[in-house]
Amino acid sequence: MLIFDAHLDLAWNAVEWNRNLEWPVGKIREFESQFDGIVPGEAMVSFPELRNAGIGIVIATLLPRLHRKSFELTFYQGRESTYAAAKGQLAYYEAMAERGVLRKLSSADDLTEHAREWQSADQSADSASTPPIGYLLSMEGASPILSPKQVEEWFHAGLQIVGPAHYGPNEYCHGTGSEGPLTSDGVELLKEMNRVGMLLDATHLADESFWQALDVFEGPVLASHHNCRALVPGDRQLDDDQIRALIERGAVIGAALDNWMLKPEYIKKVTPPETVSLEDVVDQIDHVCQLAGNALHSGIGTDLDGGFGKEQSPGDMDSIEYLPKIAEILERRGYSQEDSERILSRNFIQFFQKNLPEKVS
Repeated sequence: MLIFDAHLDLAWNAVEWNRNLEWPVGKIREFESQFDGIVPGEAMVSFPELRNAGIGIVIATLLPRLHRKSFELTFYQGRESTYAAAKGQLAYYEAMAERGVLRKLSSADDLTEHAREWQSADQSADSASTPPIGYLLSMEGASPILSPKQVEEWFHAGLQIVGPAHYGPNEYCHGTGSEGPLTSDGVELLKEMNRVGMLLDATHLADESFWQALDVFEGPVLASHHNCRALVPGDRQLDDDQIRALIERGAVIGAALDNWMLKPEYIKKVTPPETVSLEDVVDQIDHVCQLAGNALHSGIGTDLDGGFGKEQSPGDMDSIEYLPKIAEILERRGYSQEDSERILSRNFIQFFQKNLPEKVS
């Protein structure tokens, strides 16, 4: 079964953490075991594991954040630095595409043909016929866009999706762990995104910013990696009214696999990962499906390389290669094979087939 992962920070891992994503996860872990505390936890994601899992399409991010030993995430001190960091990550994706490891999906036609090719190919990691991994380009936290006027520059550079928020406030909005609205520049950012044809990722928006963004932005909206506040309290999750509003806008909501978003009262670096499983991920998916009354708005956005490792991932996973187990759990719970296929790939594929340009000249 083809899988679409709607949130991976691939270039951040490759550039900021110096991870060779062409190595198997086991080799990355062995190499990094020499360097205590440099990276947080054992790697969960690399290109061989993506191929082995059948993950043929991803949303790949530009993520302008530092990672240092004593802090989970830290800010650059100047916006020009965030711009430079994001441009460097963009160069990584372009280099991997030039080598044939990745494939940029710029249009609905690209996506349709890529999905068809992937579904008919031998997906084993050592197969010479395995297609590249297709990617759509997103930005998590909009600080690298130095002003709303620069949206068009980024769009022509290949940026398709922007999540204005990450953690805390920034120049455009308020994000996770903060409270407040869009700034005046944030309103203009969304208007420029709408004008050029970018898509909005509502993930990480603080509640007030979230509702204002849905009012201001007229184009397509998704939530790439978001879980449900009804199951796990906290502002990082979507409440039921937000989920219903996204469903009304035709959004797909990707379930995230970070343990503290899956289990109430989970404490990072304290609670054993074995207390969380892929069953908890399916609980999140099922909650969205129950609110929607169908399986048309749920997807997967693992975030399994988003600043943590095996120690903060579901205990029944050794790497992202275990992701297909979600289909087995869905089917045990009474979901049809068609519903499972929708959740694991088809919902996001159809969302982008509808909302990307048909062709790019």
